[in-house]
Amino acid sequence: MPQTTNGTLYEKLWSTHVVSPLGPDDALLYVDRHLVQEVSSPQAFETLQNRGLPVRRPDLTLAVADHAIPTDSRGGAIADPLAAAQVARLEANTARFGVPYLPLTSARQGIVHVVGPELGFTLPGATLVCGDSHTSTHGAFGALAFGIGASECMLVLATQCLPQRRARTMRVRFVGPPAPGVTAKDLALALIAQIGTSGAAGHAIEYQGEAVRSLSMEGRMTLCNMAIETGARVGLVAPDETTFAYLEGREYAPAGDEWHRALAHWHTLRSDPDARFDREVTVDVAPIRPMITWGTTPEQSVTIEGRVPDPRAETDPEKRERIAHALDYMGLVPGTSLSDIAIDRVFIGSCTNGRIEDLREAARVVAGRRVADGVAAMVVPGSSAVRLAAEAEGLDTVFRKAGFEWRHAGCSMCVAMNNDRLAPGKRCASTSNRNFEGRQGRGGRTHLMSPATAAAAAISGRLAPDSRGCDGVPAQVLP
Repeated sequence: MPQTTNGTLYEKLWSTHVVSPLGPDDALLYVDRHLVQEVSSPQAFETLQNRGLPVRRPDLTLAVADHAIPTDSRGGAIADPLAAAQVARLEANTARFGVPYLPLTSARQGIVHVVGPELGFTLPGATLVCGDSHTSTHGAFGALAFGIGASECMLVLATQCLPQRRARTMRVRFVGPPAPGVTAKDLALALIAQIGTSGAAGHAIEYQGEAVRSLSMEGRMTLCNMAIETGARVGLVAPDETTFAYLEGREYAPAGDEWHRALAHWHTLRSDPDARFDREVTVDVAPIRPMITWGTTPEQSVTIEGRVPDPRAETDPEKRERIAHALDYMGLVPGTSLSDIAIDRVFIGSCTNGRIEDLREAARVVAGRRVADGVAAMVVPGSSAVRLAAEAEGLDTVFRKAGFEWRHAGCSMCVAMNNDRLAPGKRCASTSNRNFEGRQGRGGRTHLMSPATAAAAAISGRLAPDSRGCDGVPAQVLP
């Protein structure tokens, strides 16, 4: 195998998967794992069928429906005809080509970027692709993971290889420990606010620093999930004991002697001390507080104590115009305190913040309290396994007593390709990853934040900080 050129984790992952060089910065890469969902796969399977091609390694592919599916029920007919057709087509395609499929009624079903890690399908040192941009999530395990298009999905299914251009490397150091109540979502939004939504374009980010090492795997997945919002295609955290403890014993993870051999290799997956990155970014963690977006991109965010900016204070005419446009769409007045902004909806879920740790964090805030009058709040677990775990802990009862809807697993309101949509002009406190115009529904206004901050907003009816603070201890809540 070709050797790494500068000793970064990204270069090590790249060089060990090169099948054939295609140019100075291009190569044919071997793909270890392929995740498939109902929205991006139909064209790929249709092309295979038309060409009479088989899936080369169905055992290295895992399929699940997540984007278009309803979350209010399971087991019956899907009311939306488009969603029903997409799910039926995925079921038929996976059966025809022998690809493992997690049906909607399975206890293993869920959002593709949640079930991959929790099943141990995502492994350190692997290349992993999926027809979804937030595939960067899996880089939290030290995997080279990135989203691909429909035509690329077909190439992977047919050949288990993919031509790719090598990215430049960027190291992001989070310096210092986070303040109480500051989560991985806040770290991600703070970084995006600092470098912008194109600040890491063309780069693979490796996250380092004390704040990153102290994160759970759920937190690391949140951080890498949001890497795509910086313009990067890849986000990475070097695997360590936290990673190995999370993976041990999971369904697709190595076992027995294979586990010990895998561990020996995984311990080598880190950037060398003298590794050179193409770009270095330092984020001072000390001043970071819970973050909330005010505009229509993840970079348009401030701390919860902040105010809506005034475009007249911006000297750059292009930025001034973008701020003014965002405020017009969001229906906000310059100088308004974020804590004075009333909300209509709360969405807790998504591949960013729909894991058990996220639900515990939100349940801690709402326990014994009630959702504000006029606010519709919902919790959508990231997978059926997360839902079952939450119910075993009594978290569903906490949410229901507080006035939240308790849903089945799916992408739900994050992407509005289903019947969970934000109405025009309505304002949502959301734990998802994007706040673009219409992302949660045409004309909908989205504010991104952490699960604790979203839960606090549900209780107050306004954008608000978590008044109960956070001691970093998982919730121990009884029904």
